Amino acid sequence: MATLKPSFTVSPPNTNPIRFGCFPPQCLVRVPKPPCLRRRLVLPRLRQTIGGGGGGGMIRCELPDFHLSATATTGVSTEKSVDEFQIPKGEMWSVHKFGGTCVGNSQRIRNVAEVIINDNSERKLVVVSAMSKVTDMMYDLIRKAQSRDDSYLSALEAVLEKHRLTARDLLDGDDLASFLSHLHNDISNLKAMLRAIYIAGHASESFSDFVAGHGELWSAQMLSYVVRKTGLECKWMDTRDVLIVNPTSSNQVDPDFGESEKRLDKWFSSNPSKIIIATGFIASTPQNIPTTLKRDGSDFSAAIMGALLRARQVTIWTDVDGVYSADPRKVNEAVILQTLSYQEAWEMSYFGANVLHPRTIIPVMRYNIPIVIRNIFNLSAPGTIICQPPEDDYDLKLTTPVKGFATIDNLALINVEGTGMAGVPGTASDIFGCVKDVGANVIMISQASSEHSVCFAVPEKEVKAVSEALRSRFSEALQAGRLSQIEVIPNCSILAAVGQKMASTPGVSCTLFSALAKANINVRAISQGCSEYNVTVVIKREDSVKALRAVHSRFFLSRTTLAVGIIGPGLIGATLLDQLRDQAAVLKQEFNIDLRVLGITGSKTMLLSDIGIDLSRWRELLNEKGTEANMDKFTQQVHGNHFIPNSVLVDCTADSIIASRYYDWLRKGIHVITPNKKANSGPLDQYLKLRDLQRKSYTHYFYEATVGAGLPIISTLRGLLETGDKILRIEGIFSGTLSYLFNNFVGDQSFSEVVAEAKNAGFTEPDPRDDLSGTDVARKVIILARESGLKLDLADLPIRSLVPEPLKGCASAEEFMEKLPLYDGDLAKERLDAENSGEVLRYVGVVDAINQKGTVELRRYKKEHPFAQLAGSDNIIAFTTTRYKDHPLIVRGPGAGAQVTAGGVFSDILRLASYLGAPS
Repeated sequence: MATLKPSFTVSPPNTNPIRFGCFPPQCLVRVPKPPCLRRRLVLPRLRQTIGGGGGGGMIRCELPDFHLSATATTGVSTEKSVDEFQIPKGEMWSVHKFGGTCVGNSQRIRNVAEVIINDNSERKLVVVSAMSKVTDMMYDLIRKAQSRDDSYLSALEAVLEKHRLTARDLLDGDDLASFLSHLHNDISNLKAMLRAIYIAGHASESFSDFVAGHGELWSAQMLSYVVRKTGLECKWMDTRDVLIVNPTSSNQVDPDFGESEKRLDKWFSSNPSKIIIATGFIASTPQNIPTTLKRDGSDFSAAIMGALLRARQVTIWTDVDGVYSADPRKVNEAVILQTLSYQEAWEMSYFGANVLHPRTIIPVMRYNIPIVIRNIFNLSAPGTIICQPPEDDYDLKLTTPVKGFATIDNLALINVEGTGMAGVPGTASDIFGCVKDVGANVIMISQASSEHSVCFAVPEKEVKAVSEALRSRFSEALQAGRLSQIEVIPNCSILAAVGQKMASTPGVSCTLFSALAKANINVRAISQGCSEYNVTVVIKREDSVKALRAVHSRFFLSRTTLAVGIIGPGLIGATLLDQLRDQAAVLKQEFNIDLRVLGITGSKTMLLSDIGIDLSRWRELLNEKGTEANMDKFTQQVHGNHFIPNSVLVDCTADSIIASRYYDWLRKGIHVITPNKKANSGPLDQYLKLRDLQRKSYTHYFYEATVGAGLPIISTLRGLLETGDKILRIEGIFSGTLSYLFNNFVGDQSFSEVVAEAKNAGFTEPDPRDDLSGTDVARKVIILARESGLKLDLADLPIRSLVPEPLKGCASAEEFMEKLPLYDGDLAKERLDAENSGEVLRYVGVVDAINQKGTVELRRYKKEHPFAQLAGSDNIIAFTTTRYKDHPLIVRGPGAGAQVTAGGVFSDILRLASYLGAPS
């Protein structure tokens, strides 16, 4: 890319010019004669009135018209006539497009470079978007400058810093210096441009497009440097030099393929390369004014470049595995489609499916170039191919003629009806002429063969204008009775079934309407073209999701799903339910699983559902629709649903009676996940029986959160043992409460004061004796000892209780707290002795695998010891093994609290999903 060194000025008439610094190289091109190429850009005029009318001390100031111009000289050589040179075209080219999430940070840019390098195509053109969120940041700069918000300067600095940090992580030496030089130059130009917008209080579309397009420039440059570092030849392209588009009245643009092809040849004649990194989203008008390709612009850029190069394939890299058979946010069983025809992709995108914008498909259709949708974060997924497959092998693996379903919501149906319409030419023309006059968009049309009525769907926000226009146009017909009514039916949705094979498969419509009937959904209108690529129905808006799920489940087999029952919606259970609610999209996209909470039960009330509880309202539903708790009915509800092959019960209680049911649940094939310590620290014979059943069956029992909440304690221990390491000793501070107490038991503060402070802060149980007794730590020691192969019972552990013996019988927590200061002396003396020796007190649990025993005690540690350096309520566990003998393996972090404990349970749920077949 040639380097331009222009400047621009803002010159009010009859005044000296205001210089804003160096203007960026995206300007209009004029070619007077070689060897230099000069550009000139005329941007729209700005006018702004500041102040108010009236009298008093008001100041009225009108900024004069601004005329911005720039000239620049490039180093493009024209010694060889462009007319004599044409870029090679054909299947040697592959085109890739990487979206913002694909280049969201330095590591992802490296991943993109690796994908490019591993593509064995002879020639490659890569279209990149701006880094994730950068385009939004650029538009935010414009909004702030327009509203005269001075924070646009700090926001611009954030943009600079984001790219500067990314570049420093990716580049070095001359490459880094070159990029940072261009970056700072661009930022200076933007600052001047935004200042002009700030002064005027307005930004034209051209100004906005110019500012917004910089993110693509920077990401393309960085990626080209990264590819070049591998030793491959690579050039980057500012597509504003190549792509020429004509703006339309519908906020879209039409590519000028002829002019773009000429400019591509010209560009390539000066920049020959087998790898080209091109900017997405941005282009120029025929007048060489910078513009953008609007919605889905980078995808459109890739399709246009693919058509210009007659490429073998265009690959759209995104963050999903391909095109889904339905919106996965609404249909949990949605599957990735292996292939789509151009027409199918067009139909699905028209009806709201997140495939591609219809205009993206047009350029590649002309040359039958396949589009492949791939996931940059899951390279093993083959993605979805959009092409025109041969008729004889059209998706032989597909078992259903319907490829997918899509919906459009927030519509209204307008029904024009009357006997006077039949056989009258021009009626339909008059109807839709009215619709055109008000600028409304008709989504679907349906007409009875008797010509007695015509109905059509329009966006709900446009229905009032359409209705009024029709009543005005047909007022005489309505008065004369030739038209009986113009009816508006609000709150509608469209459901479309799409599939190229529907035309040759009998019974598709029958199956579709049968599924809707079984779901008790009424159809308001039907439309089907003679090509039979889609069947469209209009339904009530409130039935939209229900209808989508009903028809999808009828045509597609569901994937592996999990029926979930949550026991104990207290602090931990409630937090887990909220996490599941908030992470539904992650579960679907990252783990490809379908969790359906079919039951929630407490000790008194339970809530059951056949299809899955709405987790956004579970508290409200439990209060309003809860029934008397019955564990047998609850288990049957979760496990007895024959449509879901896998079921899991999540016990979030500390109840030993619930824990005693684990064996029976596992024996029935119900998976169990729990933070409840009672089963694994209970009677040894019951624990051994439970683990023996688990090992012999294919049912899973996970309990990571029993020891370290969200810390990977159990999994670390298992990893050591399974890889042949031998446990010598496990020592740790296992209680967040006791960690907090002894981390703060310093200076002149008494132990009772620290306990009272912790209780008031919510760091202890309602009765602090539950923490101070050491029983909870002892249970964790037992669990780790048993995991290590020791056969210990809780009664085998000596436990140092911090509850004074006389206070164990206190009738209430309040009485205990009132009397606790009387016993501060003993612990104060222990603390003083430790301090005099340069040590601190810590309450620890120990598993001594060599001597086959465990202890819970108050120990002293040197201040240099990791246990002495703990802060807050963190836990720390040290594993001493044959491999980690001299320097123990240490796990440290928050080991208590609802969020981290629920997170540990949540992690076990995801691990179960992975074991059941979901991608890990």
